[in-house]
Amino acid sequence: MNGITVRPFRREDENGVMSVWNACVDAGDVLYYPLTGEYFERKFLLGDGCEAENLLIAETEGQIAGFIHGVAPGTFALARPGCAYLTCVMTAPSFRGRGIGKALLSALKARMKERKAHTLYISSLNPVNLDWRIPGTPGHDHNNMPGLDTGCAGYGFFPARGFQEKYREVSLYMNLSDYRVPPEVPEIQNRLSAEGIYTGPYDAAWDCAFDGMCDRVGSDYWRDVLRTEIAAWKENQPNADARFWADGIRPDRPRPLLTAVKDGQIVGFTGPVDRQQSGRGWFTGICTDPLFERRGIATVLFNLLMQAFVKEGAAFTTLFTGADSHAQKVYRRAGLRPVREFALMALDLKEE
Repeated sequence: MNGITVRPFRREDENGVMSVWNACVDAGDVLYYPLTGEYFERKFLLGDGCEAENLLIAETEGQIAGFIHGVAPGTFALARPGCAYLTCVMTAPSFRGRGIGKALLSALKARMKERKAHTLYISSLNPVNLDWRIPGTPGHDHNNMPGLDTGCAGYGFFPARGFQEKYREVSLYMNLSDYRVPPEVPEIQNRLSAEGIYTGPYDAAWDCAFDGMCDRVGSDYWRDVLRTEIAAWKENQPNADARFWADGIRPDRPRPLLTAVKDGQIVGFTGPVDRQQSGRGWFTGICTDPLFERRGIATVLFNLLMQAFVKEGAAFTTLFTGADSHAQKVYRRAGLRPVREFALMALDLKEE
């Protein structure tokens, strides 16, 4: 295609790939960090779901002009049948407008169809998580993009190639030096206590049930998080399940869980509380039993989480949630502000 050759990555391509990536970073086209050899190998060659034939290089005029990376179905533990993922596609600024991205995408689609993929997603379910920098901060970051950055230079490329937006998420951020406890939080916590609902750090010795909450929420993920973290406390050893570690987390001890408990049942939780090497306060999410919604449980737990981050020495925290989610009210009242929006995109390969 117009003098463009697309082929699988070879080891001698590493410097060329990093040059393309870093040129895009330097131009401000993407929010990623500059690429190093160690990070490239860890993320694109050795990570879950990574296969050499799905890292494709575009050459023209004897130079590496761009590359694309994807994850095929069935290549990682939590893979869903028929679902493939596009990690990134980048074209060097000096080669834009020549069909490089289109050629790379066409080649990746063909490979994924050979692997029996019916849909190609741009989504946080991709096991290859790429760190990105929060705009307007002193180098603060997030360890994963929950979809396609709507502010990146290449955003328009994807709808023009048939990708459909399925869902939109917003990323929120707070410098924890700015955190202040909202005055209503202690009042809500006292009211919950009067109703027999405890909110605070969980003690594994209580052996509370949580399956009811997880069933009603419909989340086996939360069930696994609670089971794993509570087991770590009972055994007084580090969390042994790597699925729930983020990059840079210190798995050197059991991690605190913050819970709402009523009559021996966990009816809400957030955590586990931890701090990444970057200084980011990290947690898996927040959950409230549908039977106990609209009582202020999430507000209390989230603010207890912020206080725990400060105690842990975290410098900042970030999260992402649905752009239309009511939970944003809780996060914003605690002091977080929106910094970027991301679109979960999908391409139906059956129609290709």
